[in-house]
Amino acid sequence: MRFLSFSILFFLCLVLNAQREWTNEEIWYSTTFSSEYFSGLRSMNDGAHYTRLETDRSGQSIMKYSYSSGEAEGPIFRSSDVEDLPTISDYSFSANESKLLLATEMESIYRHSRKAHFFLYDLESKELSPLSDHDKGKVRLAEYSPDGSKVAFVRDNDLYYLDLSDGTETQVTDDGEMNSVINGATDWVYEEEFGFDKGYEWSKSGNFIAFYRFDESQVRTFQMAMYGGQLYPNQYTFKYPKAGERNADVSIHIHRVGTGMTQQVDLGQEEHYVPRIKWSDKDNMLCVMRMNRHQNRMELLMADANSARGPIITPYTFFLEENETYLEVTDNLIFMKDNSGFLMTSDRDGFNHIYHFDRKGKIRRQLTSGDWDVIEFEGFDTERNTVYFTSSEEGATEKNVYSVSVNSGRKQRLSPQDGYNQVYFSKGFNNYIISHSDANSPSDAVLYDSRGKKVRTLFENKALKDVLTEFEPQPKEFFSFTTERGDELNGWMIKPKDFDPTKKYPVLLAIYGGPGHNTVTNSFGGRNYYWHQLLASKGYIVASVDPRGTYYRGRDFKNSTYMQLGNLETEDMISAAKHLSSMKYIDGDRIGMQGWSFGGYLTSSCLMKGAEHFKMGIAVAPVTNWRYYDTIY
Repeated sequence: MRFLSFSILFFLCLVLNAQREWTNEEIWYSTTFSSEYFSGLRSMNDGAHYTRLETDRSGQSIMKYSYSSGEAEGPIFRSSDVEDLPTISDYSFSANESKLLLATEMESIYRHSRKAHFFLYDLESKELSPLSDHDKGKVRLAEYSPDGSKVAFVRDNDLYYLDLSDGTETQVTDDGEMNSVINGATDWVYEEEFGFDKGYEWSKSGNFIAFYRFDESQVRTFQMAMYGGQLYPNQYTFKYPKAGERNADVSIHIHRVGTGMTQQVDLGQEEHYVPRIKWSDKDNMLCVMRMNRHQNRMELLMADANSARGPIITPYTFFLEENETYLEVTDNLIFMKDNSGFLMTSDRDGFNHIYHFDRKGKIRRQLTSGDWDVIEFEGFDTERNTVYFTSSEEGATEKNVYSVSVNSGRKQRLSPQDGYNQVYFSKGFNNYIISHSDANSPSDAVLYDSRGKKVRTLFENKALKDVLTEFEPQPKEFFSFTTERGDELNGWMIKPKDFDPTKKYPVLLAIYGGPGHNTVTNSFGGRNYYWHQLLASKGYIVASVDPRGTYYRGRDFKNSTYMQLGNLETEDMISAAKHLSSMKYIDGDRIGMQGWSFGGYLTSSCLMKGAEHFKMGIAVAPVTNWRYYDTIY
């Protein structure tokens, strides 16, 4: 009997301590690996509070929280307090936070663009009203003017604004038409490749609205079968400019609010892109970024809305940058209020750094330097005259948060942990939250004050970390190697459990390899990470390598693939296969690849050009011929 009891106890211990098995069902179709993540937080004007849209049994609410304590201080808005309000998808405040703009019944259009029914809610009077007549259809891109007295929006490709004082709706344009003319929004290719869909901007005081006009009448159409659950698909037709074909004619216009007068900014007759517009520190001065089609010449033009009485505004060029290869389009542009010029990033010295330029585009000071890249601006504190940014100073696999003083040039690191760090500042920059992860740890989020002192931890993903211990994930290890051409490439590798260096293992290279996205980063990979762990549990080594053309290693490395996409990347992936094959514990006859989009293209190319090095490939949504892709890419 004693032996039987011991046997049962021993069996229970084995069961309790057994490793859970990675499965596709657990990874993709369950909540096993549910993660806490940072999203939906909106700073309020006082910088001491933030809001969140929340849902419970009673309905939806916009809750107000204290940054320092994390305690809720009550709802700003409850859906249960009003009648007949559909489900809220998004919200925004007016500048003085006295009004809300509520987006409901939101529908996706393309990657970023959405349309919805919008409602206005006055927090003082508690009155709810539709932004526009819902019988006329959903609208897009609704936004308060800076003084909160008006709301602009796009409906049926035309730009409108509503005057909240008397309810008057003004139609700024009247020639909008599907697959012909777009006002106040962008066409498909600008949204996809330049990364924005709102094609208008209020001036600082709200006296002007600058907007894009896309004449895509001469762009050829493309059709896609849209299934949406029905037995037979609908044919969706839209304007899609393929490589080498004609783009939409893009023009920039300035509307003077309350007068009915709209003027066009003269951008010249040569074909161009306009990837950004931005009002300067002066209310009437609009900055327009103009680029040539090869994207290696970029001009900043300044258009004075008060300079012309006729229909045309003639701008002047105050900044020009040219390169033999392409120039990156970013939002890293800040106009200084002290009349000292502007801040912008440039890779003119071979790496992307922050420069202080005067109003004529001459360098006053280079604020950062070194063999590393500034990734993006995260904010500018006008009181402290300080820029906040992320960079790869600690290496191309890392992303850290820094500040730099415009006055002294003093630079300070704000993110205490190595890995991948994203920062979220409160208004006024008195609080900031850093969301951090590394290659083997899910994200956490910590609140700091303006002096960098830790205030509190928002979340640690403890539940997910506890679950992961049950699966015993294998560590992701980083490595680098030098190709036969002399290029050093970064990679990572996950080895099987109970790895034996005397055995030979098959390898799956999980890659992307194209511009704009690195796979070899010291960040947590989410469900792809779990999928790679599943493969490792089956006896595979999973690896990834970033070839030439990827980011955060300087201009020459990033831009080396300009006008020859796929050639150098394929060479580097073949070199990666050769390097892996040289390792004693890797079976060089069993190396495969998997990639999506550009990664699918690169996988296909490697199977064609390096067939002797790759046993198999999985190409998901690959580009198969660049002639079929879009113009801007």
